[in-house]
Amino acid sequence: MDWWKDIYDALKEADVKQVVYVPDAGHAKLIDACIADNDIRAVPLTTEEEGIAILAGAWLGGERGALLMQSSGVGNCINMIGLMRTCRFPLATFVTMRGQWHEFNPWQMPMGRGTEPALQAMDVMVETVEDPADVGAQARAILHRAFVGMHVGALLLHQRLMPVKTFKE
Repeated sequence: MDWWKDIYDALKEADVKQVVYVPDAGHAKLIDACIADNDIRAVPLTTEEEGIAILAGAWLGGERGALLMQSSGVGNCINMIGLMRTCRFPLATFVTMRGQWHEFNPWQMPMGRGTEPALQAMDVMVETVEDPADVGAQARAILHRAFVGMHVGALLLHQRLMPVKTFKE
């Protein structure tokens, strides 16, 4: 599925200069496109909350950025999201979901179910998309809310958008 191209196009239209990520199969093509783009600084992370600190610094330095992560990483970020809310920094994050449709790994279930409520508890504006045709419009809306509205927003990319995973892969 090529929905990732719509997010990439939205990042370019929003003048995003930094994309931070923990490697993730769901975001792999988008990450590769950002790495290949000389106008985007793609920064691999060891843990997702590092990305929030990097994006706060990017904003203070005059650049827009976005965080790519899997739903299992949302739990790592809750305290750092407080930084963005308290200091009124924008945040746009794109979250590939686990623990949903055709999930094979029971360890992914709790955070998959808890991702949206955890983000909402931190006053993050959360949207979910499961139709590939809607990804581009939703991505643009999250980026607009972040950089024009100065909000913290997350677009949850439903597991239906990803290939079905198994322990064999």
